[in-house]
Amino acid sequence: MSEVDLRIIEALADNGSLTAAANALHLTQPALSHQIRYLEQKLELQLWQREGRKLRLTNGGKLLLQIARQVLPVLEQGEQTLRAYASGKQGILRLGVECHPCYQWLKGLLADYLQQLPAMDVDIVHQFQFSGIEGLVNHHIDVLVTPDKLHHTGVHFEPVFDYELVLLLPENHSLAGRAFVEAEFLQKELLLTFPVSHERLDVFSQFLWPANIQPETKAMQSLDIMVQMVLLGRGVTVLPDWLATELSRQSKLTWVRLGSTGVPKTLFAAIREDEVAIPYMQTFVELAKQHRKV
Repeated sequence: MSEVDLRIIEALADNGSLTAAANALHLTQPALSHQIRYLEQKLELQLWQREGRKLRLTNGGKLLLQIARQVLPVLEQGEQTLRAYASGKQGILRLGVECHPCYQWLKGLLADYLQQLPAMDVDIVHQFQFSGIEGLVNHHIDVLVTPDKLHHTGVHFEPVFDYELVLLLPENHSLAGRAFVEAEFLQKELLLTFPVSHERLDVFSQFLWPANIQPETKAMQSLDIMVQMVLLGRGVTVLPDWLATELSRQSKLTWVRLGSTGVPKTLFAAIREDEVAIPYMQTFVELAKQHRKV
């Protein structure tokens, strides 16, 4: 099975029709049809079925797609690393990030990292076709920045810094000035969140749901727009205390603790255990800790 075979099955799954898949692969439709027939003959297995103008993968096609999703990113990673070698670089450090607010923190960290290791390059994976841990284990990424420590064989979680989740709101909000807010105070608020399932958001699992509170929510892609909405009184949001403090210094915002004991968290750098001792990995972790937020 070749890389071309895998890219064909991925294009079929991603585009849904033969014409669209052919366009994505820069092939004519007859040429793609011929390659699909050849692949099915070689495997002696039907990989897809027509449903009108759409294509539906068979069980065999779905298995091949699963293989493609795992293998193609690794091949692309290898090609990028080889190109980095060819251009005189040591390699590429691929970062996966499961913490939306952490992009703000990464800016300064990566500037120092690239200055200290000019022979390295950095690539940030913004969205996963897999879970972060799966991406790390399968070598799609090298380091996972995450607030969730999920025990997994072969993965080391290095604590970077501790922080607390807090409620960001306008200075003139009725909840501003309190020492803390109870979960029920948010029942009538519009809670702005990042586009992540509520099950993965600690404000729900550790604060709202234990109190049987489910406020109205609105998911937003952009942190900047989310903050602007809060500033305009169009909702409230929950952010790490270090980011909320920074935002409060810049505009008429303030933050309040979630509950009398707060919602404490730790940011981790997850690395494959057999790569923890690699010098450029150690440098990343050391600089991450130096950039810790207080």
